[in-house]
Amino acid sequence: MKIRILCTGRLKERFYTEAAAEFSKRLSRFCEFEILELPDEKVPDDPSPAQIEAVKRTECRRMEEKLGAGEYVIALDPRGKQLSSEELSEAFSDAMLRGRSRITLLIGGSHGLTQEIRGRADLVLSFSRMTFSHQIFRIMLLEQIYRAFKIMNGEPYHK
Repeated sequence: MKIRILCTGRLKERFYTEAAAEFSKRLSRFCEFEILELPDEKVPDDPSPAQIEAVKRTECRRMEEKLGAGEYVIALDPRGKQLSSEELSEAFSDAMLRGRSRITLLIGGSHGLTQEIRGRADLVLSFSRMTFSHQIFRIMLLEQIYRAFKIMNGEPYHK
């Protein structure tokens, strides 16, 4: 199984990069894991709705260029479906049972994802209606992916 996160922007602070590296190391026991950071677009101060949409289109086009046929795509979006950790683990298991060899999770830029890329996704997932920084969210996502694999393998981490 291959798990990949496509995300807009980079982790800058050392404590975030160290946390991401730790979860990446833990995940390597269960799957081939990769994080691909794509550049974010500069957004003017006080952008118009058209400028925001143009930024989202550019950022999401970069993501779409990296998606292959047959991938199970999960778009992270506050308007998505909320799952428990066990349900996320089941979604991963179901994707694997259906012959999907790669699961790709999409984290958009500061203005989110386009409707088109959300429509391309097999699952649109929300962690919460709350707003999180991209750095914190990425660490939360890594932890939940790790937790999902622990659950799949009947290991006690999820308690």
